[in-house]
Amino acid sequence: MKIITAEAFAKEWNDRTEIETIEAALDDTVLEIIRTVQEKKDAALYEYTEQFDGAALDGLLVREEEFSEAEKIAAPELVTALKEAAENIRNYHLEQKEKSWMISQEQGILLGQKVTPIERVGAYIPGGKAAYPSTVLMTIIPAQIAGVEEIAITTPVDKDGKVNPYVLLAAKLIGVEKIYKVGGAQAIAALAYGTETVKRVDKIVGPGNAYVARAKKWVYGTVGIDMIAGPSEICVIADEKANPRYVAADLLSQAEHDESASAICVTTNKEQAAAIQKEIAEQTEKLERKEIIQASIEANGRIIIAGDLEMAAEISNQIAPEHLELMVEHPMELLQKIKHAGAIFLGNYSPEPLGDYFAGPNHTLPTSGTARFASGLGVYDFVTRSTIISYPQEAFVAASEQIKQLANVEGLTAHANSIQVRKEDL
Repeated sequence: MKIITAEAFAKEWNDRTEIETIEAALDDTVLEIIRTVQEKKDAALYEYTEQFDGAALDGLLVREEEFSEAEKIAAPELVTALKEAAENIRNYHLEQKEKSWMISQEQGILLGQKVTPIERVGAYIPGGKAAYPSTVLMTIIPAQIAGVEEIAITTPVDKDGKVNPYVLLAAKLIGVEKIYKVGGAQAIAALAYGTETVKRVDKIVGPGNAYVARAKKWVYGTVGIDMIAGPSEICVIADEKANPRYVAADLLSQAEHDESASAICVTTNKEQAAAIQKEIAEQTEKLERKEIIQASIEANGRIIIAGDLEMAAEISNQIAPEHLELMVEHPMELLQKIKHAGAIFLGNYSPEPLGDYFAGPNHTLPTSGTARFASGLGVYDFVTRSTIISYPQEAFVAASEQIKQLANVEGLTAHANSIQVRKEDL
């Protein structure tokens, strides 16, 4: 992994191409898939599954016997781990639950907010290079807490037409039985527009590859989406007392996701930078996903030398990383300097995988710098908020002239007339 100065990183950052890196050809492909699903519905899903996944399906829904098969192969210790993780995730997200409220003001005015669960939600669970039962828990449990009535999962199949058994196990564990055997952009199109088998939803959540992310962008407006997730990211701020083995291991934990993942360390100490660099090289050689890691590190891995921790925090804020680890002697003090990050991990024993799997906070997080304005998935993503306004006659009359003034200055005379006709009747 390259060691560079803060100045060199700033130049690299400023020289980035500002336009979207997705080629036009990707959009063309995604839009063609969306149109085909709209027109041919189930038939398109069967065709695309055979084309992209190499599987000839005899049905789009996971059958009960497939859930049973998944339960049979699961080791008891894995079931226990999933149950404990689900409990932690549920307990954390219960704190996010919003309530409807009403306030009374003078003259009998009532103002408030009504919180209503979204009716139907579709969760995309990735397949391909890896399967993610943890994402089942992270996307479904907050929706359940919010009160969503209909929740469905869509996920790719293998060449035998099977869904990953651990995805099925996680789904069954938390009570989700409707799983569609569809992946890619075609799955997003099916959820957005509906087919003979796939019921259209009101919102789509969950990460996926570039095709999935692009499809979510194109269907947004027809349905809601959580975010457009990019490649995984981690930034570690490490002072001279951080354990270089831990820092390196945590950087590699994100680099193994895919070749486009980003792993950045910001440290205040040159000797520490060299030690981390050495550890990264040594640990990479022992890891199964070595080739992916090496490609990721070569393209997007950096160790940045900062003048002090305040500068390190500024660099991190500029990056606005998906995951940020503060591996410093006093992480709570440095936390005050952090403005933009999807999830923040404090200290030597709060590694990023703890958040990915077990601690409770959601691992579906903003990427590509969007933590500047976006947050991770939560219960609040599965509700709508309707404002409530109630004015009795006396309060209406007291406000009527001001409303008419504001409406007329905007040239909206019908708005003013809506006030005036009531005044004339009084």
